Amino acid sequence: MENRRQQKIAKVLQQDLAVLFQREARTLFNGAFITVTSVNITADMSYAKVYLSIMGNNEKVILKEVQLKSKEIRTIIAKQVRHQMRKVPEFQFYIDDSLDYYEKIDDLLKK
Repeated sequence: MENRRQQKIAKVLQQDLAVLFQREARTLFNGAFITVTSVNITADMSYAKVYLSIMGNNEKVILKEVQLKSKEIRTIIAKQVRHQMRKVPEFQFYIDDSLDYYEKIDDLLKK
């Protein structure tokens, strides 16, 4: 369970990452539409799991590109939040498949 500080930092990171992906997706990720659905931070605040919803041709290829550019993304975010945080956590990016899961459950309930 996340404490209040973790939740606050996760929200700040989620907002800043969302703005970054909205602004840079066309140039960095071949025009894919990337949404940050949630961010979870470890207790020591050294790692952040970032869940993405990707609208594009191939989710896995775009996720791989995002993972390859994670250090660049971390540097950009560090510049934006330098007055709010001493250390920016390392980002681990994952595809958020919760919507697919909910759709499967909904389909099963309708049958």
